[in-house]
Amino acid sequence: MDIILASASPRRKKLLSMLYGDYRVIPSDIRELVPRDLEVEKCPEYLAREKAESISHGREKSLVIGCDTSVICEGKMLNKPRDTNDARIMMNMLSGTVHRVITGCCLCYMGLSYTFSVSTDVEFYELSEQEIEEYIVTSEPYDKAGGYGIQGRGAVFVKGINGDYYNVVGLPVARLKREIDRFLTSEEIIRLVKPAQ
Repeated sequence: MDIILASASPRRKKLLSMLYGDYRVIPSDIRELVPRDLEVEKCPEYLAREKAESISHGREKSLVIGCDTSVICEGKMLNKPRDTNDARIMMNMLSGTVHRVITGCCLCYMGLSYTFSVSTDVEFYELSEQEIEEYIVTSEPYDKAGGYGIQGRGAVFVKGINGDYYNVVGLPVARLKREIDRFLTSEEIIRLVKPAQ
C-alpha cells in the first residue's frame, strides 16, 4: 500500500519509520486556521483532517496520514514561537505547571476520513530566568508547538508525564498503528476496496 505522511516534521518521519519502512512524505501547505468557535482541545484534530484531506485529494488509493500537535496551557493553545520574546513568554507560562499536549491524527483512504486524538499531560519544573534565557537562544524552540522539544534539550525541564511520550514528540505511534489497522479493516473500507481489485 502507498502510504503518505502529510507532514515535513523530521520527528514524525522518524517515528513513522518505526511502523513502516516504505512511505512517502508530501507536506501539506494549508493555512493553519481554525474556526473561532472551535474548542481548543478539538483544534489538533481539525487541523490534522485539513492537512490529510488536502493531500488525499486525487490520491484516494493512498493511505494519507495527517497530524497536528498542540500544547495547551491555562486554556490557551501555544503554537510555534514567532521569536525569542514569544518563546520566553511560553517558557514562563509552562514553568512549574502541568500542561496538555494533544496530537490530532487523520487517516484518509478511498475517499473516507477518520480522525482521533491523543492527550498527554506534561509537568514542568519551576524554571529559572537563566534556564529560560539559555534555552531560547538555541534553535530548538522555534519549530515546535509550545516552544520546547521533550526529545531534545527541553527534556531537562520535564518533571513528569502522564500518557504517551511519543505523543509529546509529535506522533502517538502505538495508538496510530492500532487505529490504522482498525480503519483499513472496517466494513466501509472493505466494501470500497473489493470492487476496485
